[in-house]
Amino acid sequence: MTSNPPDNMPRVTPYLLYEDLSGTIDWLINAFGLTERMRVSAPDGTANHAEMVYADGVIMMGQPGDDYQNPTRSGHVSNQVYIYVDDADAHHAQAKAAGATILEEPNDTFYGDRRYGAEDCEGHHWYFATHVRDVAEEDMHP
Repeated sequence: MTSNPPDNMPRVTPYLLYEDLSGTIDWLINAFGLTERMRVSAPDGTANHAEMVYADGVIMMGQPGDDYQNPTRSGHVSNQVYIYVDDADAHHAQAKAAGATILEEPNDTFYGDRRYGAEDCEGHHWYFATHVRDVAEEDMHP
């Protein structure tokens, strides 16, 4: 069985969990250039669900509650997000200036992307890349 999402939603959308979702939304806007698409607040006014966009990609996020753990609570990285940007070096400079922990400096990969890695304010790992050259599959060697 297939289900079609609304026209403005991609078919695959990561869902990340944050202990301080309200604060994280502002941090992601400042550090990674994401745009807030929507925010749903609990009765106490704190965000408990949000959707952020970058170009045509959507990232959903919420609070972990009692049944789930994010890296802040578990102490382990639980996922990685890979996003293509126009200029990985300029994006890296913005993230670094905003206080992102840089996991990997910008570098050219064997598969044709220039990328860097960063950790957000609650421990999720993000990779931002610019495709700089096409590489034939038989020429891809780490």
